[in-house]
Amino acid sequence: MGACRRRSITIVASSRRFGLLLFTILIASVLLSMASAPPASAHGFSTTVYGDISAGHRAHQVRTVLDVEYDLFITSVADFEDDDPLFRAGMKAWDARDLPSQQRVVNDHRDSAVGYLTERFAVFGGSRACTPASVGDIVVHLRDVPYATVQLDWTCPEQRHDVRHVVSSSLFGDAEGYVRNAETIITYDLDDRRGSAVLDAKSPELVIQQSIGKRFWEFFRLGAEHLYTGIDHILFLLALIAGSRRLREVVLAATTFTLAHSVTFVLAALGVVRAPAVIIEPIIAFSIAVVAGWHLWRLITRREHANDIDTVRTGHLALDRPGWARLGVVFAFGLIHGLGFASALGIAEPFSWSLLSSLVVFNLGIEFVQLVIIAATFPALAVLRRRRPRIGLLLTGLIAGGVASTGLVWFVQRLL
Repeated sequence: MGACRRRSITIVASSRRFGLLLFTILIASVLLSMASAPPASAHGFSTTVYGDISAGHRAHQVRTVLDVEYDLFITSVADFEDDDPLFRAGMKAWDARDLPSQQRVVNDHRDSAVGYLTERFAVFGGSRACTPASVGDIVVHLRDVPYATVQLDWTCPEQRHDVRHVVSSSLFGDAEGYVRNAETIITYDLDDRRGSAVLDAKSPELVIQQSIGKRFWEFFRLGAEHLYTGIDHILFLLALIAGSRRLREVVLAATTFTLAHSVTFVLAALGVVRAPAVIIEPIIAFSIAVVAGWHLWRLITRREHANDIDTVRTGHLALDRPGWARLGVVFAFGLIHGLGFASALGIAEPFSWSLLSSLVVFNLGIEFVQLVIIAATFPALAVLRRRRPRIGLLLTGLIAGGVASTGLVWFVQRLL
């Protein structure tokens, strides 16, 4: 009788120590996350230029419309042209969040702005350079942040009919020191070809007769880079992994997330649905906190039994009620993340099979990196849970605590 009592006391004390240790780790992870959370921007210190290329109104003419991030544009132009008045006025308008003032500033310094662009962006007719001319005012508008739109008409030398145009871009290169890995996403309707391409430091030129294989590789790589450099999507995936009790759950969660974001991603990129980034980005941050918080709540309420499976009936999926509820939450938030993916890609044009294929390949790049992360992390976590259950629970609690608090910090930042 005494032995049973001592054993009972030992179990209770052990449970209390576990709860206290879990609480301490969670508080530490929250404080660490709040102190070191990366910027609320979804994808760090990079930028994307959007370009639309088509035939001009006259023979041997090419029209380009470039969309560049306003604050980076102001900084780069001012540095390139040694134009301090532009920087001071441009940043003052930026701090005031006044789009009309921002537009007025770039048009007051129009020659400097156009000079920077035409130094780093070019159109060729075969191997011969085309001559640029600015058309209309520079327009500043809001994407997720202010962007400046510049229209240029390029007059190309007369050439044979079968000579293809070439486009090159080195806009916002790493050497400028402001951002890294800048990309220029081109949508073109020229030389009897329609399609999209991605230009960056590794592949700075587009030949309009670009092969299908090269175009697919560029969009696959863009999708992969978008996920592994997008810290918010990485954290969402880590929250899914930490909260999954077995391989079946994490695979189903990842598949559900894929199906959901694929639907809204394609619809948004094709222009069927639209949602402003000022709404989407805070919800994405909130989704990170909710999915991580789901596991935290289970740890706090069930402690050592957090990974128990309460299967009420058998079936092909054999999920218990919490498992099904979690899939529903993941699907709902996956729809929101799809809108975020489409916003980052920045393509909104009428349906075409070429565009649809590019979007599918972009999505495959996202999924490839997602599966690599799951394959690299979940098996090790599963082994740890089986051999050292308490350490496994504490580790997932630490992950979930850090992810949840980071998501909440971002949510507040993006709202403000």
